[in-house]
Amino acid sequence: MDIATLLGIFLGIGSILWGMMGGGSLSTFVEFRSMAITFGGAIAGTLIAFPFSRVVQTFKIAGKIFQKQEQDPESVIATLVAFAERARRDGLLALEDEAQHLPDPFLQKGIQLVVDGTDPELVRSILEIELSFLEERHKQGQRLFETIGFLAPAFGMIGTLIGLIQMLKQLQDPSTVGPNMAIALITTLYGALLANLVCIPTANKLGVRSSEEILLKEVIIEGILSIQAGENPRIVREKLEAFLSPVRRNNIGDVSLSQEERVVVGSGR
Repeated sequence: MDIATLLGIFLGIGSILWGMMGGGSLSTFVEFRSMAITFGGAIAGTLIAFPFSRVVQTFKIAGKIFQKQEQDPESVIATLVAFAERARRDGLLALEDEAQHLPDPFLQKGIQLVVDGTDPELVRSILEIELSFLEERHKQGQRLFETIGFLAPAFGMIGTLIGLIQMLKQLQDPSTVGPNMAIALITTLYGALLANLVCIPTANKLGVRSSEEILLKEVIIEGILSIQAGENPRIVREKLEAFLSPVRRNNIGDVSLSQEERVVVGSGR
């Protein structure tokens, strides 16, 4: 579970609720017509802008903002170094059985291509194409939340205009001024909250998760090609560590084959 996301949500909601309660009852800020205009309008605009299947799929993967990265680059580098040691000692064919137990399909696919004797340039091309389409799918999810974040304040402004029009049209009746002004102001509030507390932060966090996953895949590609080239395991490690910051490099430490073999096959055997 990602602590930063949960902390941000609780801190944001708590701060806003505290501010609302300081001036009276929370029921003052509940206006269902304003909710209908803001949320309904933003969702309607999003459905018009994106295919329905894409909307459903994106909301399903939005839960990733609460999750930590499944694999970290340090453990992946350690695994690749172990494969490099095994390949130099027993040959590339010795990796085939090990590859079947890898939890990462991308890494498994790359190792299998190498074992099958695929040309290095073709291996790079296949994996980079898959990585490119992965990045594009991630960008579509980010754009969807960015679109909602853009539309929500706009529909909040539409609600403000509706409330002002109704207020001015019935200005002769003082009893209607308060309710219509409430719609005008609260709708803008809902739009700002939906955009700035939910949608824009979610799009940014999905972008962070995408960058982390892409970095991981790039490490895997370079590691697989190094293994195929028969490079020294220490050179492989030095090359892959270049993807990481100096602080994170220290977390890898010295890698021995026996340790990493247990990591690679521990879940599969």
